[in-house]
Amino acid sequence: MKVLTIKQPWATLIINGYKRFEFRSWYTNYRGELLIHAGKSVDKEAMKGLEKYLDIDIPIGKIIGKVNITDYIKLDEDLKKKLLLENDDVYKNSEIGSFAFKIENVEKFKEGIEVKGMLGLWNYDLGDDLDE
Repeated sequence: MKVLTIKQPWATLIINGYKRFEFRSWYTNYRGELLIHAGKSVDKEAMKGLEKYLDIDIPIGKIIGKVNITDYIKLDEDLKKKLLLENDDVYKNSEIGSFAFKIENVEKFKEGIEVKGMLGLWNYDLGDDLDE
């Protein structure tokens, strides 16, 4: 299954349902199920403004859930305005011109799966690792 490694706290915000779009500078034709891997790096500056959305435990280096990518939308002024109205804290740093991966059907795993992340979309075989 495809996986995307995302810095914390952004991975947790996605899996907890606060972030419906993930932004990247690159485009892909991939649509479908995607595992969310919380990378080992943490955006400490972002953490300061997002405490109210986060669990006490911020997992790192683990696959923490599964989502469905239904679309990629180039972020323009109109979409950014809509997203800022939805949740200014989460979307204020999104950059015009980036690609917004539309996230739906979020499923948070009870236990994360410890695995090393990679850049871009990468593959992981869930096999027997999934204990939802």
